[in-house]
Amino acid sequence: MRLALREMRKNKFAMAGLIVLVLMFLFCFIGPMFSPYSMDDAMNIRNANKAPSADHWMGTDKVGRDVLLRVMVAGQTSLMVGIVAMLVTVAIGSTLGAISGYYRGWVDTIIMRLADIIMSIPSLPVLIILGAALSELKMDPANRIYLVMFLIGFLSWPSLARLVRGQILMLREQEFMQAAEVLGLRDRRKIFRHLLPNTVPIIIVVGTLAVAGGILMESVLSFLGLGVVPPTPSWGNMISAANSMIEFQKRPWLWIPPGVCIFITVVSINIMGDGLRDALDPKSKR
Repeated sequence: MRLALREMRKNKFAMAGLIVLVLMFLFCFIGPMFSPYSMDDAMNIRNANKAPSADHWMGTDKVGRDVLLRVMVAGQTSLMVGIVAMLVTVAIGSTLGAISGYYRGWVDTIIMRLADIIMSIPSLPVLIILGAALSELKMDPANRIYLVMFLIGFLSWPSLARLVRGQILMLREQEFMQAAEVLGLRDRRKIFRHLLPNTVPIIIVVGTLAVAGGILMESVLSFLGLGVVPPTPSWGNMISAANSMIEFQKRPWLWIPPGVCIFITVVSINIMGDGLRDALDPKSKR
């Protein structure tokens, strides 16, 4: 791991992506503490749709709320959706991939066929259908966000499971696993204490890129009004709020800041993920 970190430091693009990502986290989670405004502030129609000024650096929205504060708080939602979706992907994908690769036979067949079925179904249309169903059921927005996180993560696990399975098939033939067989260790210990830790590099890389995928997916769903819904802010539903040509042309401060945040965050995560891949897997270097 130390060698991988040393290789990571040599990659200037990856380090730049990491620095930008850290700054984005500080902006979203620490920035609201320094804002003179609060998310609990009452709506002020008289202050609606004001252009950026000394009082409101990014202007105000259609009900007079500070756009800068909402961008920061919306970033918390979008980043948390990406992180939790990644954790769901890693938990399901790594576990099922390890079980599939270790037991092989009919267990492997069932898990991999299930993965093939899920991979053959386009994720976005499925999420749109489920989002529309949640809207019809009038689910509480506070609970809906957690279901969105889980659904995004659940539909993303097959690719990780296939990668982990391939690594487990190779690792289980190594000498240390033969020693584990001789010692009579339980299957659970062999899988989770000896095999899975050796797949951590792949899991880290895939997990990093899954965060970016989760943020993009949430933004698309929220833009369509089927993901995170008001009053909970997210970058996606902030862009969706600028849904008329007048706002699009005359009030760019309503949609450009969240759009730029999505772009910067996703690009930074992807660049950092490529750097991690090169550092943890030297064979992937071109």
